[in-house]
Amino acid sequence: MAAVGLGQAVRTTPAGALPANMVPHPREELFSVLVVDDHPLLREAIAARLTQMGAGTVHEAASVAEARARALATGPCDLAILDLGLPDGSGIELVTELRSHGWPRIVVLASSDDPYAVRSAFQAGAQAYLLKSASPVVVTDGVRRVLEGGVYADPSVAPVLATGTRVPGTDNTPRELSAREVEVLQLVADGQSNKEIGEALNLSALTVKSHLSRIGRKLGTGDRAQMVALAMRAGVIR
Repeated sequence: MAAVGLGQAVRTTPAGALPANMVPHPREELFSVLVVDDHPLLREAIAARLTQMGAGTVHEAASVAEARARALATGPCDLAILDLGLPDGSGIELVTELRSHGWPRIVVLASSDDPYAVRSAFQAGAQAYLLKSASPVVVTDGVRRVLEGGVYADPSVAPVLATGTRVPGTDNTPRELSAREVEVLQLVADGQSNKEIGEALNLSALTVKSHLSRIGRKLGTGDRAQMVALAMRAGVIR
């Protein structure tokens, strides 16, 4: 292991040091990983497990700022594993940034099974959501699934995803909201005006109004406060 930049470790595995059947995807070379978590012992444990699975290089970062610097220096790795509760910013925003810069696979490792966090992670582009309390077997299965091109949810949060973004309306009939409609409702819940929502989402105020009208028709109410209350009750926003 050699310390390189940012005060964080880069762990490498010699080629051929692991049997082929331990490499979790059909590529001859070892895979590269970025692990982002502010707890050194947890990072070390994750790095050790990834090395056992066939990681050739494991970059580490303890914050959003360090992750951005590392990502800029290395370019996209085969995989990123990151915590949502970072000290200097949003893990969800980091997921979005990494995906927009060509990172192909992202696994979220979080402390919370909050439905909003789970849905937000997948909507931002993560391919897996794992809990820090998960067993090593579950973590290994999730990472392997993502490396093979799949999607994985910790068994304890899978029921949250099964409900999708359905919100029971005023008649108690579940209605499916689009990802954009959920974004708009969250900003309404944050107290933003149509103009402010439009600026945040790069939409016109008229388009925001159209989204709200469509949400109102689905939920059976034109009252913004009631829309928000219904969505919060369903765990779609917070």
